[in-house]
Amino acid sequence: MNRNLRTQFWSVAVVTLALVTGCNKTPESAKVQLPSTSNAANVADVDVTTNVKTALLRDPTLKQFDISVVTLKGDVRLIGVVDTQSQIDAAIKLTRGTDGVHSIHDELTIKK
Repeated sequence: MNRNLRTQFWSVAVVTLALVTGCNKTPESAKVQLPSTSNAANVADVDVTTNVKTALLRDPTLKQFDISVVTLKGDVRLIGVVDTQSQIDAAIKLTRGTDGVHSIHDELTIKK
């Protein structure tokens, strides 16, 4: 019986040691490598909104229109009424050229 108790003790000790050693990772191996991101992905939504609004106000054909710009996680929503389809196209082109813009949701309409 004494021998059986010693065998159980050593078995538990070996299993415990294996679990503790196997779960103990060095800090270098535990680091997570984040995917590299472009500078555009690091632009805050408020900055994207400001930059798009500024670009629209600087355009002589668009500055007269009240175009709302709402940005959420790089997704830009353009809301407003313009006179022509070419103005909508120009607004989208200006928005697309702004840093931090991932996608554009066009809710611009043409005045009837």
